[in-house]
Amino acid sequence: MRDTVRAQLWPLPTLGVVLAVAAGVGLPRLDARIQHDIPPRLKDYLFGGGADAARTVLEAIAGSLISVTALTFSLTVVTLQLASSQFSPRLLRTFTADRYVQTTLALFLATFTYALTVLRTVRTGDDEHVMFVPQVSVTVAFLLTLASVLGLVLFLSHLAREIRVETMMRSVHSAAGRTIRRLVPEKDLAAGDSGAPPPPQPPADAVPLPVGTSGFLTAVDEKALLESAVEADAVLLIDRHPGSSLIAGTPMGAAWPRTGEPFSPETRTRLVRKAAEAVTTGAERTDAQDVAFGLRQLTDIIAKALSPGINDPTTAVHALSHSAALLCELAHRDLGPRLLRDGHHRLRVVLRRPDLADLLDLAVTQPLRYGAAEPAVLNRVLVLLRELAWNSTPDQHPPIVAALARLRSTTAAQDFHEAERAVLAELAQQVEQALAGRWTHDRTH
Repeated sequence: MRDTVRAQLWPLPTLGVVLAVAAGVGLPRLDARIQHDIPPRLKDYLFGGGADAARTVLEAIAGSLISVTALTFSLTVVTLQLASSQFSPRLLRTFTADRYVQTTLALFLATFTYALTVLRTVRTGDDEHVMFVPQVSVTVAFLLTLASVLGLVLFLSHLAREIRVETMMRSVHSAAGRTIRRLVPEKDLAAGDSGAPPPPQPPADAVPLPVGTSGFLTAVDEKALLESAVEADAVLLIDRHPGSSLIAGTPMGAAWPRTGEPFSPETRTRLVRKAAEAVTTGAERTDAQDVAFGLRQLTDIIAKALSPGINDPTTAVHALSHSAALLCELAHRDLGPRLLRDGHHRLRVVLRRPDLADLLDLAVTQPLRYGAAEPAVLNRVLVLLRELAWNSTPDQHPPIVAALARLRSTTAAQDFHEAERAVLAELAQQVEQALAGRWTHDRTH
């Protein structure tokens, strides 16, 4: 829920409107109480016009701020369209979750609402009412307007910076890095390469755990799964990780009794229901628990940059650099299944996660397919493999070796110049050297 609200444009502006209404109602009342007690020196800095002037000022503020708000919304929508069509639809969350955009919209709408709310309290002297000009309230409206003007200038500067593809990729990289550090622990170096024993596999008569609703798996409630496993004295395996597409009714895992005794019908029904309730699905992928989401976004940028209508290999190369940094960080972390144990240290829940082979395949398969005819892209993929080989352990080398073989096959099928082939061949040799623990300095990239 927190992640969903964070990625929406409306919560912060709505809060700003609510606070503006409260201030627009409360400050004029405060004005009525203290207007005769304000020191003369302070009055020099407050609004000094009459009721008609106050109405004119507040009407001007309200009219101009609603126009500025409409402009801001229009620019935001144009930016979202640009990001969706030119880079990737999965980058839209980066903009909608931007606190700067949300805060600017909140300031504009709050100023507009506040001016309208205060306007209703200004009274001209007539037969029924005594003239009342809320000096403090009108002054606050003026200050909010100045803040809005400054906010508009800063917003335009921020927007011009945010629509740059380099800024987008940096934002994706930063968000993915935070997700990795939050969800994936560092390797236990004391355990060596062997690590913990592999988790148990479900028996043939294990109970399938069907998905409750279709959509992308966005979150898994580990506490609820552990409690349901302990209650049923069972072991649960969830073999679909966040980011996977789930279809209602299809198995997402399995459960089996820890002691070997079959489940009773009531226990089985309750376990299946609680397991389905512990898995949250949504209409789109998020980075709440999805370790691979950042790599997915970067790969989408690469695929779009290499499309015939754009032809921007430089962007693809830069995105591969970000992918390489994320893969190297992941190589230093424990990508094995997440194991949940009860109070007696008995294994209860096994949560599968994407391993290095899955993540490397996500990062390089589409760049190799769409950038097969571009030597600069193939060069950067080889450098990525070299960097990953240097930062990985021997048990992580097989997927790197497989990716190197695939790249060599792709290179052999292209009509490259001999000089380009020589550079690619030398880089491929350097990948092999990095796998063997040797790093040679070169001038090929």
